[in-house]
Amino acid sequence: MLSLGLNSNGPARSRKVRTFMMVSFPGIRRFRPVFALALVLTPAFSALAADTAHDAANHAHEIPNPIWTAPFLMILGAIALFPLHHKTAHAWEKNSFKLSLSIALALVVLAYYGSRSFGFHGSGTGSEAVSAVLEHALVQDYAPFVILLFSLYVAAGGLRFEADLIASPTNNTIMLGIGAVLASLIGTTGASMLMIRPLLQTNSERTKVTHTVVFFIFLVSNIGGLLTPIGDPPLFLGYLQGVPFLWTLRLFPFWLACVATLLAIYWVWDWSIYRTEPYRALIADKTILLPPKVRGQVNFPILVLMVLSVAFLVPDRQLLGWTIPHHAREVVLLTLAAISLGATPRGIRSANDFNYHAIIEVAALFLGIFVTMQVPMEILKAKGPSLGLSQPTDFFWATGFLSSFLDNAPTYLVFLETAKTLPTSQGMTELALGAGHVAEHLLAAISLGAVFMGANTYIGNGPNFMVKSIAEQSGVKMPSFFGYMAYSVGILIPLFILISLVGL
Repeated sequence: MLSLGLNSNGPARSRKVRTFMMVSFPGIRRFRPVFALALVLTPAFSALAADTAHDAANHAHEIPNPIWTAPFLMILGAIALFPLHHKTAHAWEKNSFKLSLSIALALVVLAYYGSRSFGFHGSGTGSEAVSAVLEHALVQDYAPFVILLFSLYVAAGGLRFEADLIASPTNNTIMLGIGAVLASLIGTTGASMLMIRPLLQTNSERTKVTHTVVFFIFLVSNIGGLLTPIGDPPLFLGYLQGVPFLWTLRLFPFWLACVATLLAIYWVWDWSIYRTEPYRALIADKTILLPPKVRGQVNFPILVLMVLSVAFLVPDRQLLGWTIPHHAREVVLLTLAAISLGATPRGIRSANDFNYHAIIEVAALFLGIFVTMQVPMEILKAKGPSLGLSQPTDFFWATGFLSSFLDNAPTYLVFLETAKTLPTSQGMTELALGAGHVAEHLLAAISLGAVFMGANTYIGNGPNFMVKSIAEQSGVKMPSFFGYMAYSVGILIPLFILISLVGL
């Protein structure tokens, strides 16, 4: 009837209605994907009362209805798909859009926790359950995670490495190797920001640079960050769950094998391409040189202090006879970030094109991720043994596959929670975490899958798209989404198969 009423006066009436909507709600088109998600969730809202009754019937098990994993899957799906579709790509560039989506989906989950018949992690029901979710998701996990990334982002953004060397295969390989080492020391994002511009400047006279940027994403933006919780976001989330700070150093043989293999492949590849470069490009490359120079050195000790803060300022532990209070680590990190901002000459950050867009994007998205992921985490804690995952290779490939197309940080946590539900086989070492235990060989497989296979696509890890964007701004023609996957499938997947057959 409504449709007939609107159209009863013909096309003119329809145009007026559309004009009224556009004038009254400016920019409404930009949020159509959010409205679409809301429509998808409408059946879930209508089922809330029925689901509460279902929860009461299963109160003894306190397992959420799987329908409430939808918000978590939606936000991960948005991260994967919205940048690729022309109708949503422009809106996705705006952090306000990401924040609106995160808050909307988080509120759906909080409404579920406030309405269900049992609490959260032993809390009461209703508002007590909501408070417990917010305390666990935002105060204990989200805030430390974002503050660490922000602090490293600020300090690394105050460093500038300037160089225009001869773009020989050997020099390029050395720069990639340095970046891979730095990735574990200052994080994959910080190392990518620091090293991508001098690498592009060094290769600015060469005509074929795409493969160099692709290997940079493999090595510096992903695989290089395996050795410390600072290195890659999934590992820091593991650290917050109770994985010891130095535990990831046990993965050094895998790190060395992958980094050395990829550097060797790159050198051979680049050597074959270097021989085909036009003569004039090689002459220009050897003529236009800029000696290596590091600016903003004040940030080196700041970064060292940040790493030490993460390693030693663990809440409730003893340090020199002093019990470390909660959030002391975060206060120190923010203080060091403020010192970096004040002590770094402004021109260095300007030369780096430093801004807060990337870190705000991470904060906006993970706000929703950390709240919505509580439901699948509860389900996995209860149902983990029935998923059929038991061997390290199972966890390596399952974690890796999802890390390739979803963000690798929440993927890591999901499979860590699954591994914690499995019994430890006889003769296997078990690691005590803040809540529960996990077999070390399974934790190693999950860590390797999340960090390594984040390199498989542009959307597997945060720095991947950032490096792609910087390279394109510098005139490098980067492959499409699936073109990049052709590189990863042809180079990385065989390497990962070898690791799973020999190393795990």
